[in-house]
Amino acid sequence: MQTVIAGLDPASYRPHRLHGAERHWPQSNCYVDLLIEVMHASGHDPVAALGFTVGQDFEGDQFTFFKFPTADLNRLAGLDIQELAIFDRLETHALTQIERGRLPLVEVDAFHLPDTGGISYRSHHSKTTVGINSLDPAARRMTYFHNDGYFTLEGEDYDGIFGQWEGLPAGALPLFPYAEFVKFDAAPGARDAAGTAARLLARHLARRPKRNPLAAYAAAFGRHAEALAERAPDYFHTYAFSTLRQVGANFELLASHLEWLGENGADGLAPAVEAAGHIAQGAKTMQFKLARAMARGRFDGLDAMIVPMADAYDAVMGVLDARMATLAKAA
Repeated sequence: MQTVIAGLDPASYRPHRLHGAERHWPQSNCYVDLLIEVMHASGHDPVAALGFTVGQDFEGDQFTFFKFPTADLNRLAGLDIQELAIFDRLETHALTQIERGRLPLVEVDAFHLPDTGGISYRSHHSKTTVGINSLDPAARRMTYFHNDGYFTLEGEDYDGIFGQWEGLPAGALPLFPYAEFVKFDAAPGARDAAGTAARLLARHLARRPKRNPLAAYAAAFGRHAEALAERAPDYFHTYAFSTLRQVGANFELLASHLEWLGENGADGLAPAVEAAGHIAQGAKTMQFKLARAMARGRFDGLDAMIVPMADAYDAVMGVLDARMATLAKAA
């Protein structure tokens, strides 16, 4: 069986500490979580690459669905992510890249992913991204990274992922999925990871939103609440994923990044670590209360919960504005 990252066993795989159960947000979004584990499994520390989280914005209906910038991964770890054009069988393209030592990243239907048991597996359809580490077409077996772990699927689930050509009329083509691939060692990794990370953080800080995104969310939440009142209670999960989970997870990852910089010689960042943690915790608390509000159909007072998070955002940025110019130059 062709394998990209050797020596991994789904039964004994241990996720990176960023996915620890003790965290407020053990998962963020499928793309970031996937690449955290891919970096971890290939010998790179994903914490070093999290400086981009400082640039998250409120987009009016959601918080930025944040992703690792490819350029940052290239500078820090020598990784390169390119789009994989699918024009033939997905299985054929995946095998070609795996044989070249590249990891395919493919949007698939979570209906066929056993690790989503109790959520999507064999119950409903939703798109998500997996990293295919190995394929055995003869055995109809695949091992893959998804969210916060490393898993295996086979049989009917394998057919569900790769059987999009089956049953089509002659000459017809399926709707091809979006796919990328990770090239390892595409460039030399950074010799000074902490210095490179500090400079990247300073660059992302300079591009941050002009307006406090949590204050913008507080201003918009009244309209959101009116719309939520018209929805069934289970819509809570969809809304919360794109708002509170994204901002909470983003700032918990930023806190981890700033803490790591402090451990690697950057002084004066502890107040920013603490304030970013307040945002993560506040978003989690608000998510719990929003779930109850959806069940009752009453959203009174929830907007007030955003105010301390907005204040914490200002505290984070104040510390970084005061420290990062010096740190980036020193690095």
